[in-house]
Amino acid sequence: MIYLAQSEYLFLLLLVPLFFVGYALWLRGRRKRIASLGDPELVEKLIPDASTGKGWLKITLFALAWIFFVIGLARPQTGARLKEHESKGAEVMVALDVSNSMLAQDYSPNRLERSKLAISRLVDKLAGDRIGLVVFAGQSFVQLPITTDYVSAKIFLNTISTSSVPVQGTALADALSTCSRSFSTQSEKSRAIILITDGEDHEGDVMEVAKDIAETGIRIYCIGVGSPEGKPIPYEGGLMKDKDGNIVVTKLDEETLRQIAGVGGGKYVRAGNGEFGLNPVIDDIRSLDKEAFNSMVFEDFNEQYMYFFALALLFLILEALIPQVRAKRNIFKREEKR
Repeated sequence: MIYLAQSEYLFLLLLVPLFFVGYALWLRGRRKRIASLGDPELVEKLIPDASTGKGWLKITLFALAWIFFVIGLARPQTGARLKEHESKGAEVMVALDVSNSMLAQDYSPNRLERSKLAISRLVDKLAGDRIGLVVFAGQSFVQLPITTDYVSAKIFLNTISTSSVPVQGTALADALSTCSRSFSTQSEKSRAIILITDGEDHEGDVMEVAKDIAETGIRIYCIGVGSPEGKPIPYEGGLMKDKDGNIVVTKLDEETLRQIAGVGGGKYVRAGNGEFGLNPVIDDIRSLDKEAFNSMVFEDFNEQYMYFFALALLFLILEALIPQVRAKRNIFKREEKR
């Protein structure tokens, strides 16, 4: 698998067609200048024998050199290796609601995609902490086991959608239970659950479950996604409707989430359009006790850019070695006549 560390440089490849267009325009202008001097065939004999064919070959070699140079700038990398990593930090399980109500567009583009972006930024701010991911709707399962492999965390995060869990609903109690079973440490002061949901239509005795989890030393933080006034849910090109044909409006259940966070010894934060409410949660997580642990992570990508730079240099050298003018002909015949 090839990974481009700085893929933004690939936009420079758009210049390649301009090289050929520019050379074609130059040739056209040259022909016009020759025609303005007199008979083109006669003028061609009086000026140096420039080779049009070699010109196209030189511009092609230059374009190839440019392509390989740009790919080198994009830093292609291959073959991340498994490496043992020793770190010290807390363990965080993120429970993400993927029910259909998360498609509501309180945020841009919708609740779910905005939540995924917030989690991605949370991963960027972790330093030695371990993170795991649970997705839930009517049931829950572990999308990513607890790990310090932040690259894999983002890869798994990008695959999440409302179809990740086939059973619809909002089983908050089941999600919390799944998170509590997924920690690798039993330390009472180094574990936290971040529940990201609109909290609507919860199933099961979530308060009892939250209380039991808190008694084991796990803190529960709740991020409320949505608006109290509610939004309709986009569905199959239109809006979701109930069995009576009425448009379904999904509202944020802040009261339930406040109670869960209160029982769980954490905090409730309503997600905003800016930092999404995760900053105060991150500050609290950093105050948790740090556990030392070893883990295997994918890292140390093998850099391949130097090979592409070498190819670019090779094509530049070839381009420089090709003369622009035609080789002189009949030189020896002229000397013999003398």
